[in-house]
Amino acid sequence: MSLIIKDLHVNVEGVEIVKGVDLEVKDDEIVALMGPNGSGKSSLANVILGNPKYTVVKGEILYKEKNILELKPHERAKLGLFLSFQYPQEISGVTVFNFLRTAYNSLNGKKISVLDFKRLLEEKMNLLKMDKNFMNRYLNEGFSGGEKKRAEILQLAVLNPSLAILDETDSGIDIDSLKIVANGINNLKDKKSMLLITHYNRILQYIKPNRVYIMINGRIVDEGGYKLADEIEENGYKKYL
Repeated sequence: MSLIIKDLHVNVEGVEIVKGVDLEVKDDEIVALMGPNGSGKSSLANVILGNPKYTVVKGEILYKEKNILELKPHERAKLGLFLSFQYPQEISGVTVFNFLRTAYNSLNGKKISVLDFKRLLEEKMNLLKMDKNFMNRYLNEGFSGGEKKRAEILQLAVLNPSLAILDETDSGIDIDSLKIVANGINNLKDKKSMLLITHYNRILQYIKPNRVYIMINGRIVDEGGYKLADEIEENGYKKYL
């Protein structure tokens, strides 16, 4: 069930932003993708989930032995892929409860009763130390940075994908929120693969990756173990630039 990316080239409005990326996330593995702002990390995440803004001009993305480039975004989600957004969108008029129950029903192909889903949602909210009233708020409307990120991880908990791509989950939140979010992710990582996208190793102090990739200017320029993230924290990306 590994995610395998082979020689991926991606354009946006005729400009190449992903330039021959090779990357793999194995079963039950946590992989960190690090790099400075503008290196193409978030673009890669969007391509994996099928954002139509991006044009794949060459390469493959394989998951569960399928070329997912042939699948629509909702088909990729049903295959077990999940993306936590760096900048979650506000959806006025749609409560967290209704949004997640609709998504849950769509992914599972059957309707869960309101009462059963409420029990499920409360169980997952306890993992993230979220007040029960949170489920009745409009999705991300008026949320703080920490609340938005916890709402994203709540989606991860409820939808239970086999591969989660977490795009800069540590950005825009304070240390207390980071610890809560990281603890929730650690509680959910069993039998799940994860690709953690970040530009510094703050979140990696709480969620230890098996491997680390470094992405610069649309290319993977280095790969290693957790010590590589420590080196980046100490020295930055100077040697790659």
